[in-house]
Amino acid sequence: MSFPLNGVKVLDMSRVLAGPFAGRMLADLGADVVKLEPPEGDITRLWGLEIGGIAGYYNQQNAGKRNIAVDLSKSEGAELVKSLVKEADVLIENFRPDVMGRLGLDYDTLAEVNPRLIMLSISGFGAGNPDSRRAAYAPIVHAEIGLVARQAEISNAYPAELALSVADTNAGLHGLVGLLAALYARETSGKGDHLEIAMVDASVVTNDGMGFVLDDMPQVVTNEVFETAAGPLMIAGDFRFIWKMLTRHFGVEDGLGDAEVALQEKIDARRAAVHTFFNETCADREAVIAALDTMNIAWGDVRPREEIHQLASVKARGTIAQVDDRDGSTRPIPESPYRYRHLKAEVQGGAPHLGEHNQVVFADWLGWSDQDLEPYQDVLVSE
Repeated sequence: MSFPLNGVKVLDMSRVLAGPFAGRMLADLGADVVKLEPPEGDITRLWGLEIGGIAGYYNQQNAGKRNIAVDLSKSEGAELVKSLVKEADVLIENFRPDVMGRLGLDYDTLAEVNPRLIMLSISGFGAGNPDSRRAAYAPIVHAEIGLVARQAEISNAYPAELALSVADTNAGLHGLVGLLAALYARETSGKGDHLEIAMVDASVVTNDGMGFVLDDMPQVVTNEVFETAAGPLMIAGDFRFIWKMLTRHFGVEDGLGDAEVALQEKIDARRAAVHTFFNETCADREAVIAALDTMNIAWGDVRPREEIHQLASVKARGTIAQVDDRDGSTRPIPESPYRYRHLKAEVQGGAPHLGEHNQVVFADWLGWSDQDLEPYQDVLVSE
């Protein structure tokens, strides 16, 4: 079994999450991903538990990559990037839209160096519009496109950030799809391309409830957490559907008979009946699960985050892998999600130290010796 992207060279100039996540997935698929960082390093090197000099957050997004550290504030730094671009298939960056141009590394310039280059640019609000220069992390996009407000409405709570960086990962995944499509198209055309992804676009198109927003309709809350004899369970389905199934399969009644009552009173009565069914009629976990399975209603334990290892599918599928912790042991990390019949994908090891591969990358990609690198010592740094 071989990796589908064997031989593909990726220069990853991105930082934090959206770009690095796309680069990590490319590494899992077998690409040679070289992360280029500034002398101060990616800020996520400071996030999470540090083992062997590598912080946990950085490790997750940059596992399996090699690393060079280049000072792009000096002209020699841009020259080094152009040298690598001659051999690169893909370049990933997530600066604000005008930064690469100011560095002399815009797509038009790099395409002259390598017409086959495929460049992925990810930004918060995209290029060429009034929002382009705004700083944009995922929480900002979540707030601007209504996700934070929707979550507050559903939970009847004060607006608060979501529990995961959806805008970043959506942009990274859509960027990954676009890159792979461009690599496929290049096989026929022989030409590279510049793919521009805005986090706001990626999050809007991936929001399954956007149709309600665009049609100016209230969105129905279709999933709720119920207190049951099995503990708190997420039960999938609109409450009206769940009630219909309970009456059909188990004869649950709201006790109102044919009485004419206000809608809210009817809802309250039915919710009380459902609570009684899941906590008294079904007196233990086995009875609750059996009832839900009888109705073919999907359910899930509201599992504390530290118990993810106990989920049967996670155990069976090896969803959490172990990689070298750079300190004589191993540490857990999410495994590649891609499972092929004839190809393979897997995390390629732990994340690199800053500038760890300064010499070896230029030797592998360009055949340079230490003497060839001598003029660039002022812009190449390492820990």
